[in-house]
Amino acid sequence: MVIRLAYIIMALVCAFQAQAQVESGDTRTGVFHPSMMSLQVHSLGNDQLPPVMTLNGSDGVVVKWDELAEDRRYMRYELKHCDSQWRVDQLVDSEFIDGFNEGEVDDYAYSYGTKTHYVHYSIALPHGNMRPLVSGNYLLRVYDESDPETTLLQARFYVVEPRVKVSASVSSRTDIDYNASHQQVSVDVDTDNLPMHDYFSNIWLVVSQNSRIDSERVAAHPLRVVPPHLYFESNPALIFPAGNEYRRFETVSTTYPGMGVEDIGYAEPYYHFTLQTDYPRREEMYSFDSTQHGRYRVREYNSSSSDIEAEYAVTHFSLDLPELHNADLFIDGDMMLRRFDDSSRMVYNRATRRYELSPLLKQGSYNYQYLVVPRNGSTVGQTALVEGDFYQTVNEYLIRAYYRLPGDRYDRLVGVGAAFSGR
Repeated sequence: MVIRLAYIIMALVCAFQAQAQVESGDTRTGVFHPSMMSLQVHSLGNDQLPPVMTLNGSDGVVVKWDELAEDRRYMRYELKHCDSQWRVDQLVDSEFIDGFNEGEVDDYAYSYGTKTHYVHYSIALPHGNMRPLVSGNYLLRVYDESDPETTLLQARFYVVEPRVKVSASVSSRTDIDYNASHQQVSVDVDTDNLPMHDYFSNIWLVVSQNSRIDSERVAAHPLRVVPPHLYFESNPALIFPAGNEYRRFETVSTTYPGMGVEDIGYAEPYYHFTLQTDYPRREEMYSFDSTQHGRYRVREYNSSSSDIEAEYAVTHFSLDLPELHNADLFIDGDMMLRRFDDSSRMVYNRATRRYELSPLLKQGSYNYQYLVVPRNGSTVGQTALVEGDFYQTVNEYLIRAYYRLPGDRYDRLVGVGAAFSGR
């Protein structure tokens, strides 16, 4: 009864989110139907790399997800081209797609040997009927073929034309503090193979830390230019709170507790994994831990086909923390699609004096952290209160270089680079 009620509430929340998505022009990766689960988007052949493909290259991206259902749903998908800030631009389909901007979701498989029945779907791009013609930000939208106006889910990815070389470094010596709680990203963009009309305005950068979309930064202008090099240095916009290493847990087995799991149970219709209670780490000493920067991998330890043989389980999180009165607490990581909403918001339990959340997750190896968002209109999560900020933290920074000349109709993505702190 409790699970059934939770599913009804989840359905209502997802319906509201789907409508809000339509009305607000929300282009963030997200799921807008209660039966759609475990949405992942990543580089073709490597689920631990961001979804970046090369224009006219041999690489690609994969979008995959499950639907909790007994039978296949007939779905289709389309692409939208967006500017550097993820606003859908004015290009028509024929300007950014070679082929048809409509495809059938025909790569699917039924779950096998699981207590929860689901269908696993996958889309790989590019393919013979749909190939990007231009670089930039792309949004893939999936819909039921009987209701094309309603979005079931959507996923962001990038198409880069490598016209510039992006080199970056990360330092804990910042204009805010020195070897304390922040990290400074510095970038050198070599434009030797790209026409430049104005070195200070034709190229700008968007930088993300650990794939977080809430804290992305824009560097609009280089500090100095030594043609053909643009140097984005000592830029206050590229100073990030250092955070901490991501927390980890593994639910790869339903018979023995994995890393971070305290107890395993079963209550129809789901398994239940109770994770060990978490505690704030801001007062602890920094401790290195090799993580995947918020990503996860679906995995069942006894299976060679985890995508269709892993179980779904209610996963119980708890954080021992006094109640916050002017802020909300969220779980951050790819498993939450990097969204701050009811699906990722922790709820304070006055009986246990802990923050709790019990999402339905597929078996696997997971990375996560806790972010605090003040109730002052802010949309940026803060690591300091729970996780702490340590300059030694190994963070992954993705740097995207966009290019646009006067008169151009879209933002070109002309270079992508990555840098890691603490290495």
